[in-house]
Amino acid sequence: MSREPPPPGEEEAAGGGGGGGGEGADGRPRAAEGGCYLALCARPVHFEKANPVNCVFFDEANKQVFAVRSGGATGVVVKGLEDRNPISFRMEDKGEVKCIKFSLGNKILAVQRTLKSVDFLNFIPDSPQLEYTQECKTKNANILGFCWTSSTEIVFITDQGIEFYQVLPEKRSLKLLKNQSINVNWYMYCPESSVILLSTTVLGNVLQPFYFKSGTMSKLSKFEIELPAAPKSSKLSLSERDIAMATIYGQLYVLYLRHHSRTSNSTGAEVVLYHLPREGSSKKTHILKLNRTGKFALNVVDNLVVVHHQDTETSVIFDIKLKGEFDGSTTVHQFVLPPRSIQPYQIPVAGPASVTSQSPVPCKLYSSSWIVFQPDIIISASEGYLWSLQVKLEPVVNLLLDKGKLMDFLLQRKECKMVILSVCSQMLSEPERGSLSVIATVFDKLNHEYKKYLEAEQSYTMVVEAGLSRSNPLLKRPVRTQAVIDQSDMYTHVLSVFTEKKEKPHKFTIAVLMEYIRSLNQFQIAVQHYLYELVIKTLVQHNLFYMLHQFLQYHVLSDSKPLACLLLSLESIYPPAHQLSLDMLKRLSTANDEIVEVLLSKHQVLAALRFIRGIGGHDSISARKFLDAAKQAEDDMLFYTIFRFFEQRNQRLRGNPSFTPGEHCEEHVTFFKQVFGEQALMKPTTL
Repeated sequence: MSREPPPPGEEEAAGGGGGGGGEGADGRPRAAEGGCYLALCARPVHFEKANPVNCVFFDEANKQVFAVRSGGATGVVVKGLEDRNPISFRMEDKGEVKCIKFSLGNKILAVQRTLKSVDFLNFIPDSPQLEYTQECKTKNANILGFCWTSSTEIVFITDQGIEFYQVLPEKRSLKLLKNQSINVNWYMYCPESSVILLSTTVLGNVLQPFYFKSGTMSKLSKFEIELPAAPKSSKLSLSERDIAMATIYGQLYVLYLRHHSRTSNSTGAEVVLYHLPREGSSKKTHILKLNRTGKFALNVVDNLVVVHHQDTETSVIFDIKLKGEFDGSTTVHQFVLPPRSIQPYQIPVAGPASVTSQSPVPCKLYSSSWIVFQPDIIISASEGYLWSLQVKLEPVVNLLLDKGKLMDFLLQRKECKMVILSVCSQMLSEPERGSLSVIATVFDKLNHEYKKYLEAEQSYTMVVEAGLSRSNPLLKRPVRTQAVIDQSDMYTHVLSVFTEKKEKPHKFTIAVLMEYIRSLNQFQIAVQHYLYELVIKTLVQHNLFYMLHQFLQYHVLSDSKPLACLLLSLESIYPPAHQLSLDMLKRLSTANDEIVEVLLSKHQVLAALRFIRGIGGHDSISARKFLDAAKQAEDDMLFYTIFRFFEQRNQRLRGNPSFTPGEHCEEHVTFFKQVFGEQALMKPTTL
């Protein structure tokens, strides 16, 4: 395979196939303990296995595998995780292919066959399929490899420096944009950040990064990797096998796998993280303690550093956002979860349908033929598979028992929402019911993220409304990640379901609801009325009217129109609710017509009528509006009551119970006669 970090080891892994039970080389139990939190993707890229005729290459920028048969003469097949349609073509066999990559967008192919030059071939419609060649400019230099930094820009890395070119496909030529002389041992490229890292000096531990963007090449600050001990001889001491480069939480890091700690009292290997800023010097910021020795390989998945250990066929994960031991300059981290194997993977048997009924073959996990690429790629050249590595969050819930730490971990993950909501439901239920202090901690962590998003959204809106967004083209609307768990999420998935469970002590139920409201208030987030309604309904359900009265009296439940309407509807079971509602509406200074509309929309027709009578407006209200609402409620006795009320009003105001044509109540009079008979109509009375 192409020049990249190592397989997890040189030898065949002991035990092999599937990472099932048994013990690893250190006598430690393996994945039989269950709870595998890493998995290979379900839809891998399948390519022709590497063999004497077929060479396999991987392009880290486009995440594509190239299978090159007979130097390309009998075919080249290109497959990627994203593109499901493989690219197939043939090219003339001009010697052994050392490196092959498409430009970003697959428009130009670059092939290195010699140490002195790179050949190019356009894949542009209506463009002639003629190769053109670029030799490296530096005399006596050998090309170590090349990297595409855009659809038309390419960097040659030689043992004497780097050469940055623009490819002109129409002219079938290249233009040198910039070059830099520097002795190079090996190089590494991070396509996400467009940074190339060069290993320089005799020992190889002075690293020089270069950053590329739209035709420009910038030299970043060089830095030195601290080797475990003073080297005994002046020869290359830092191998590319022990270095990886990846973006973690939006920042670029160089990861150095140090097989022996610099401190004598510490045993085991460690991963040292150097932060590479765009400006300023690089600094050693984190140390990840592996507490074991042997053969390792690194991936980065969902901002987690994954360290695979071949000897025990297990992996561990580190989260640099979680708290570690800080010594003033560096934070030391232990792994977040106990070591586990990658989830056992079955390779489907290829062939005709009649044959594929055979059982799938277990994949040999942590095989010596595995090669890892950043950030999350694992390739088995011998089996012909490319996978992306994935983190499974559900098993983490049972492995990380500290709910506060669990929330800190989950809130940083991409696909976290449903797992977080599930954890919230679990901690409110037997047998995993948490204490109120734990529940409060979880609510506060969720609302901290929620508030951050609300503030970012508010700041963005203010800038847009002020018309300043035009002068700041980089301004972007804040992205709502899955870590933003808002009130409707909590209400729908957790709290409303929780309150419906009858077996819980009602005091605990109310305490949980009030704890969530307290947390929202603490972060100055306006509490939505439906949460207050849930509290009121729960109190009413358990006949805790004294507590309801206190909550309203001391403004624990904030005033709102929907809340006032809910209180009005409770009058029949708790008469003081009517007055409490009226007091709230007066404090809100809300238009009375609006309140009536809200009550009618909730089919609270009698409550609306009582409210109107309470404020003395019942003589001027529309009879038709109330009769419409009563009819929609499909309750004949309710309709009778409302109809009779308006007949009595007509009698009192006009001396006749009948409705006038201007009131447009003819259909309701007809309906009344159909249901109750004409004799039920009120007769005019004279004094």
